[in-house]
Amino acid sequence: MIGRVIKIFSDFYYVETDFGIVECKIKTVLKKQKEDVFTGDFVELEQFDKNSMQAFIAKTVNRKTLITRPKVANVTQVIIVSALKEPDLNFEQLNRYIAHCEYHKIKPVLCFNKEDIEETESLKEQVTSIYVPLGYDIVFTSALKKTGLDELKPILKYNTSILCGASGAGKSSLINAILNSTKLRTLPVSEKTKRGVHTTRHTELIHIENDSFIVDTPGFSHLKFDFLLPNEVDKLFIEFQNKTGECKYKNCLHIGEEGCAYNKITEKMAPSRYESYKKFIQEAKEYENKISKNSIKNEANVKYNKNKLMTKISHKKRGLSRKTLKQNLYKEENDEK
Repeated sequence: MIGRVIKIFSDFYYVETDFGIVECKIKTVLKKQKEDVFTGDFVELEQFDKNSMQAFIAKTVNRKTLITRPKVANVTQVIIVSALKEPDLNFEQLNRYIAHCEYHKIKPVLCFNKEDIEETESLKEQVTSIYVPLGYDIVFTSALKKTGLDELKPILKYNTSILCGASGAGKSSLINAILNSTKLRTLPVSEKTKRGVHTTRHTELIHIENDSFIVDTPGFSHLKFDFLLPNEVDKLFIEFQNKTGECKYKNCLHIGEEGCAYNKITEKMAPSRYESYKKFIQEAKEYENKISKNSIKNEANVKYNKNKLMTKISHKKRGLSRKTLKQNLYKEENDEK
């Protein structure tokens, strides 16, 4: 029997099947193979008990995509939910989400919530001028007033859409508005910190209709580019894609170097986009330095002897070996006596 994981809680996996929701455990053989199962995965079930609605997950099947943070499988698009106000719109954070979508090669849709709040018109014009020319789909919504839902619902149809964004952006409120229910718990933005409060505690796949799903995830505020090299960051910015021309330097980072073929492009980039790009470059440099130090450390643990690479024995181990040798000699002397 094939089903789809809609929620993971502790060691239990809740799988939607033709018979209903089945509570599952992972088979031991799957654990030994270290094959992880994530929300959104299609899985094959064994030992299904119809009375208790319990079974074991034997394996995953037909995984097409995997987002690493949060870990969700088989997502077809990402709805990046940002509040225009309360909390204030954070362009760097928005660009982080967009860049991660580009990295995973999954289509992003930019949803700007809380448009009902006063003094957001200039912000709406600003984000439209930045992101529409880049080819990103934009929708403005208000979960409170239920506006913009008619534009958002067709985008969700026949898709598995993950809603991501900072806490307080209104993801859960938006899902409740779409479902016309109060299924998901919500809290207002903190008056003290002006930041959102986490209400979603786990990743859950919510069935809307037919083959349409929404994935609600816990809010998280900071994604870091601590897994890429600096010269790979430009691939995450659509401004640099499909551009021709060679830079003066082989590993040019396009941050104002003399002879950079992309200087004219960076000059035309929105300041918030270019500042985000430079910030991500800096994080990638920190990662590069980290792996470089680890490489030097690893090299220090080896040596060449007669043109052969050999592992060095530490002074501590060498000392212990000599000590053991002396003890054995002393024991042999005593035995002979």
